[in-house]
Amino acid sequence: MEFSNLSDSLEKLPFIKTVAGPLDGDQWIERLKEEYTVLIQYIQANKDDDHDWFEIESNEDGTKWTGKCWYIHNFIKYEFDLQFEIPATYPSTPIEMELPELDGKTHKMYRGGKICLDIHFAPLWQKYQPKLGIAHALSAALGPWLAAEIPVLAEQGVVKPSS
Repeated sequence: MEFSNLSDSLEKLPFIKTVAGPLDGDQWIERLKEEYTVLIQYIQANKDDDHDWFEIESNEDGTKWTGKCWYIHNFIKYEFDLQFEIPATYPSTPIEMELPELDGKTHKMYRGGKICLDIHFAPLWQKYQPKLGIAHALSAALGPWLAAEIPVLAEQGVVKPSS
């Protein structure tokens, strides 16, 4: 696969082959199996690299996801609730990652705590969809967003360390 100028972690992730969304019945189940496989692979690679930074789980049909993500800045851990829903038009429409407790704390976020992905991630998603999935969105969207925003928010005192 060819991802120019992207992280090694994203380059190591295989593409999703099944083209289906939540409204596609059995095809969605097949896609969801692939999504879980790639997600497990990504989590394991992060653990192997001592770079564990999120935990997520889905509802029964794989359309609503919740969990935690965290970022270490200056040896201090900042942890946030993470949630997202799979859009009905997925995979042609990218996932909107939400960090609700950061709502209104940065300009790089939309109402409800949805992180801004327009400039950097949305074009990548459009170029490679329907081959990208949840693990790709975490790797190429949420991870870089946290790396860019959390240090600034921490230095400004906008976010507080985890207890």
